[in-house]
Amino acid sequence: MKVIYFLATDGIKLDGLLYTSENKTEDIILSIHGMGSNCMKKRETTIAKLANENSIDYFGFNNRGSELVKYTRRYTEGKREKNLGGTSYEDVLEGYEDITGAIIKLKELGYKNIYLQGHSLGCTKIVYTYNELKEEQDDMLSNIKGVILNSLIDIPKAIKVYLRDSFNKYLEYAESKERENKLQDMMPREAFIHPISVKSFLRYARDNKEIDFAKYGEDSELIKLNNIDVPLFMRWGNDNEMITQKADELVDLVNNIITNPNKDIDYIDGANHSYDAKEDELAKQIIEFINRNRESI
Repeated sequence: MKVIYFLATDGIKLDGLLYTSENKTEDIILSIHGMGSNCMKKRETTIAKLANENSIDYFGFNNRGSELVKYTRRYTEGKREKNLGGTSYEDVLEGYEDITGAIIKLKELGYKNIYLQGHSLGCTKIVYTYNELKEEQDDMLSNIKGVILNSLIDIPKAIKVYLRDSFNKYLEYAESKERENKLQDMMPREAFIHPISVKSFLRYARDNKEIDFAKYGEDSELIKLNNIDVPLFMRWGNDNEMITQKADELVDLVNNIITNPNKDIDYIDGANHSYDAKEDELAKQIIEFINRNRESI
């Protein structure tokens, strides 16, 4: 294991942990964490260990949304710029810059077959990035050999469910701050599951067209997910998971909508949103999925 430093494609300096196998390999999992998290989770080290045992390297990095609040540093044209970052201040669409920067770095390190793996908000960033690369017909799309989505949730709907009758009140509050050009101000504590800026709240609650693709309803076509051509793995838990349906009903619904011929969509019984105490089972299922699809590369 070693620390890797690299730049996002917009110049933000990032770092991560590269877990390497005993045997040299061109296959690697690129892991994207969720809200308020980082690359130092038991879930990630468990998956990394099993991946290495199967000659698959593993790279988890701290994107600009890691932790709640931190400073980010952007390096452009020889100048360094310091900005507020972390989950409380991030714009989720900028995950595109982080992920593409990581892919470029991994290609420089000699990796050819990259499996994008996300958890929670990390899944949202992956689906958005994949669709952007596809629309741009970017060459790096050919290096993505699989997409792994652990607990992809419908964030705009989750906020409305969480706030219930108070949603409009907090949206109006955020919009009043926007009119005062105070996007960096913090929302009232009750407005979100953790401290969040006005800017970030508006992205999730109002300006969410680009990320509002996980609508798990009967009439949903899940277009952005159906745009994923490479093998697709999706998992949820059924214990304190952040979904509105029962896990088995959600799995049936999504399986009926997703047309990908190489899909593996299911839930892990007894797992919560973070897969606490179920890390080994999740890791086993992910590596089995990759190994099945490595044979066809």
